[in-house]
Amino acid sequence: MQQPINETKIVMSDPTALGVFGLAMVTFVAASAKMGWTSGVAYIIPWALFLGSAAQIWASMVDFKKNNYFGSIVLGAYGLFWIAVAMHWAISLGWLGAIGDKADPKQLAFACIGYFIFSIFIMIAAFEANKVFAAILVLINVLLPSLALSILGINAPLFGALAAWSELGISLLGFYAAGAVFLNNFFGRTVLSLGAPLGLIAKGPAPASKPQIVKVAA
Repeated sequence: MQQPINETKIVMSDPTALGVFGLAMVTFVAASAKMGWTSGVAYIIPWALFLGSAAQIWASMVDFKKNNYFGSIVLGAYGLFWIAVAMHWAISLGWLGAIGDKADPKQLAFACIGYFIFSIFIMIAAFEANKVFAAILVLINVLLPSLALSILGINAPLFGALAAWSELGISLLGFYAAGAVFLNNFFGRTVLSLGAPLGLIAKGPAPASKPQIVKVAA
């Protein structure tokens, strides 16, 4: 007699609140330096590694398992960004040894431009997620080019201020989004609204075109 096969299914909770909280925390701490409330980046590195990086990447891995395409790609991409930024800061501080005279910290500006290009695509998708995520991505797309131009020394006071205020806005919206996702999932209903998608681009396959009828003369 064939023995019955028992299958174990592991159900994982939605990790979005943790991932977005990680983004909110690291941008809040980093914004404190840009706003002039604090100075230096040495003590930002732990927050970049554990909240900006580890929390978002772990949430991304769970979203991959849950087949959440948006969350897995977005949280993973920005989690990796913060690892790279933390390493940039650590190298600039000499934590990994002398860097010599050929190191150019302006290379971070080109990394920001690259992430800005990818973030444009993410922003388009965020418009069809919810309004809060859309607003966060709009601010990210203000932060990244502003940060790049500031690093390159192009009108640094203006773009430095834009980078500071946009990063602070990202953190505050991120705290709200993390809290809303957490409460809405916990209570099983909408406690704090994230706003409906804009509905500009329909999801799903493109509608099939009607077949053309070609008349052939007898």
